[in-house]
Amino acid sequence: MAALGRFSRMLLRSSLTQTRRQLAAAAGHAEDSAKTWKILSFVVALPGVAVCMLNTFLKEKEHSHDAPPEFVPYTHLRIRTKRFPWGEGNKTLFHNSHVNALPDGYEGHD
Repeated sequence: MAALGRFSRMLLRSSLTQTRRQLAAAAGHAEDSAKTWKILSFVVALPGVAVCMLNTFLKEKEHSHDAPPEFVPYTHLRIRTKRFPWGEGNKTLFHNSHVNALPDGYEGHD
């Protein structure tokens, strides 16, 4: 019986020692991993975001908002079953006369 007790204590000590070693190795690996991700964030992610922002800016710059799109009186669009509770009742709450058409066409255009 005593031999079994000594054997179990020896196994317990070795497993605790092994667990401590694994935890210490994992802590070192976590520091390396964090450093790698930090470098990747600054070298890859931030320049990638900057390039996307530049691309969006340049595409928007060449996109012209001078003339509204052609009005096509589709029957399924701009349906007014009842008046809006603000203003004259024909315009939506966030109406933009340059972009949003009314049921009969754009405002101020023939």
